[in-house]
Amino acid sequence: MSSGDLPTVLVVDDEPDVADAYAAQLSSEYRVETAYSGEEALDELGPDVDVVLLDRRMPGVSGDDVLDEIRERGLDCRVAMVTAVDPDFDIIEMPFDDYVIKPVSRDDLFETLERLLTCAEYEAKLREYYVLSTKYATLLANKSDAALENSEEFADLTARREEVREQLDARVEQFDDEDFAAVFRELHDGRTVAAGPSDE
Repeated sequence: MSSGDLPTVLVVDDEPDVADAYAAQLSSEYRVETAYSGEEALDELGPDVDVVLLDRRMPGVSGDDVLDEIRERGLDCRVAMVTAVDPDFDIIEMPFDDYVIKPVSRDDLFETLERLLTCAEYEAKLREYYVLSTKYATLLANKSDAALENSEEFADLTARREEVREQLDARVEQFDDEDFAAVFRELHDGRTVAAGPSDE
């Protein structure tokens, strides 16, 4: 998502009235696309989609199938299963980011999207911090103190790394317990990176 753009949400439900109702509620704050089947969802999916609100029980290509295809394609979007299917132990291995049981209120929709987008922003910053920290640690281990002190590039790197770290700290302070649960689920399923080398 480019800076300043509205996040793009793909609503997938085989009941058009439900999909359209969600879209109408969300359209004031998000760019919303709708798909009324799993097949349509697969056609609509692309790198511009930030969040998918995905029904599980659909004829033909099910929500579970769509979820698997999203991950197989390596699309960097968050997926919330929005469904009347009660969760069972099979969800443990399913690579979704959130699970919301119908009926879903307007507040539920907005809270879910805000949580997922907050976690996505945190993950992007965490990746940036990892890259900066790797470069920082490599130079620190292989350059003399004098060379580091005289390098404008290293000073810029150090300043940027600290700036990103402060942004991460500020974002963490805004998380509630559910946000933390989502973030750490992402951290442990291998779709994000560790925080990088620690400061000496």
